[in-house]
Amino acid sequence: MKKKYLALMLMTLLGFYPTCGQTTTENTVTDWKGFKKYEFKYSDRQAWYVEPQQALPGKPWVWRAHFPNWHTDMDSILLSRGFHIAYINANDLYGHPKAMQVWDDFYGHLISDKGFSPKVALEGVSRGGLYVYGWAKRNPDKVSCIYAEAPVCDPRSWPGGKGKGEGAPKQWAEWLALYGLTDTQATSFTDYPIQDLKGLAAYKVPILHVVGLSDEVVPVAENTELLVSQYIKLGGPAAVYPMTRGPQKLKGHHFEIENPEKLADFIYNNSVPVKSPLTRAPYLEKNAGLANAFETFTRTKKGTVAFLGGSITHNPGWREKTAQYLQERFPETTFNFIAAGIPSLGSTPHAFRFSKDVLQKGTPDLLFVESAVNDRSNGFSKEAQIRALEGILRQMYTQNPKASVVMMAFADPDKNADYAAGREPVEVLVHQLIAKKYGAAFINLSREVYDRMQAGEFTWEYDFINLHPSPYGQEVYFQTIKTLMRDQQPPAAGAMKLSAPLDKYAYTNGHYVSLEKAISRKGFSIDSAWKPKDKVGTRAGFVDVPMLVAEEAGSSFELDFEGSAVGIAIISGPDAGSISFSIDGKKAEKRDLFTQWSPQLHLPFYLLFADQLKQGKHRLKVEVLDEQHAKSKGHAVRIVHFLVN
Repeated sequence: MKKKYLALMLMTLLGFYPTCGQTTTENTVTDWKGFKKYEFKYSDRQAWYVEPQQALPGKPWVWRAHFPNWHTDMDSILLSRGFHIAYINANDLYGHPKAMQVWDDFYGHLISDKGFSPKVALEGVSRGGLYVYGWAKRNPDKVSCIYAEAPVCDPRSWPGGKGKGEGAPKQWAEWLALYGLTDTQATSFTDYPIQDLKGLAAYKVPILHVVGLSDEVVPVAENTELLVSQYIKLGGPAAVYPMTRGPQKLKGHHFEIENPEKLADFIYNNSVPVKSPLTRAPYLEKNAGLANAFETFTRTKKGTVAFLGGSITHNPGWREKTAQYLQERFPETTFNFIAAGIPSLGSTPHAFRFSKDVLQKGTPDLLFVESAVNDRSNGFSKEAQIRALEGILRQMYTQNPKASVVMMAFADPDKNADYAAGREPVEVLVHQLIAKKYGAAFINLSREVYDRMQAGEFTWEYDFINLHPSPYGQEVYFQTIKTLMRDQQPPAAGAMKLSAPLDKYAYTNGHYVSLEKAISRKGFSIDSAWKPKDKVGTRAGFVDVPMLVAEEAGSSFELDFEGSAVGIAIISGPDAGSISFSIDGKKAEKRDLFTQWSPQLHLPFYLLFADQLKQGKHRLKVEVLDEQHAKSKGHAVRIVHFLVN
């Protein structure tokens, strides 16, 4: 395993980065202030880079956005110090997501083919601010610092002219047409530099704005002041340098640059020495890859993408960024995104709720699955995890044999402890095993987080913060997922032909059974929209829904079912009781429904009473016992679903 990690790390350090098949023409070499300028076309767009006479180790570089020949004194200084300067012409796109795709590809070309540093200093002049912040927010791990000169930070200020600035009607019309918005719709537009700075700030990317205080074209108060104040509130390092010496032209928007050496120092000091973070390649196993889903998105112009997991999937962060990336990568595709993350739930609940929470909302072309964190905390055995994850994938491929699947193992303190002790976490190994068996892509994010912390890139306490990741942690997850999606995929695998499962008791037909099927009820009744009477919290999907409820000892019911497994999904709150159950009249067993989390939460909890029954008809009997956990306040049994495989 260690040899594999080292080999893959070398691949990226030696320049491996996907560029999605873009084409490059031959270089034309010209002189630029005594330096060699290499001009070429990259995917039909004019591009160039200027080469220093002696490059610094690691090849640090500056990326100019728009107006690349404006105020070049700082670039000359940096070239003399060993930096490269680069540019690609996407000037007709106003920082639109189409431009971000161009930038992603061009970045990949310079990293993989030219050996430039994996972190770049961005320079944005005027409307170039739309580009540098648009790309930096999508790639905060790839930016060493941002220098912005009179930058546009809100297109409604310029070219919109919706504030004190005069605006630019022609450019505003172009911007509206590009984004497909009306003037009214633009008021609620959010994809601009001032918005969503959390990830960039979490990475502590330094920013420096130089401005003219009398700028009437891009007013400072509507642009730089708003962005910088927001950035600082989020913990990002920022500075503003007003330019007051020399003539102020174009209504204060053009001004002379004071002390370009100091500004060059800002970029130099934040870029040198070049630091190369660990490559992501060792944590990605493509297996069959994502080509099937991508082919469907491109051919049909429709796509269904489902996110199945626990709280890390439910919470905002990597899921939303992944959806945004797919929409930007396939702009002509209409997507149905299914958010099926429910906090506290792991692979066994996912297998039984997959039909209701995913398939009833659409058949996925691409499915993301995570359960490694909750499988550990909820105590599911290795065998149960295999049966559950196999069940999910077999249900998926039965419905859509050409689906692509991504399985992920997220980080938590227990897994960090395993790695520190030289152990591979069982949950991670199970995810990896099932992914390989069924051709699903696998991302070992738990190992990546641990390795990056060991390499000194960040800390758990101050950066990642929790198993529910901070904005920094969400970016770590997303950037690796994005790398998988951008990477060259194996050829389309075609339809999946299911072979025999690893475990014959896999939850291939796991599903919910109606509460109405309960018979011989004594003390149990259906509450059509249960909600707690106390002030203890709940989970979405497990409140204001029907429940089969009993609160008195001696209550009982029976359930006839057909299959190899049976169980219940319950709400386990502060008054959770204990039950006995028996199947087909055999000896009864006991289960305490109170959990360590019950005092703080009406927790959704899934219990399987048996999962290796002989296929056929069976009868389950459940009775509420006159005993309870020492910390419980009652005998409540609240059943949300019956589980049958």
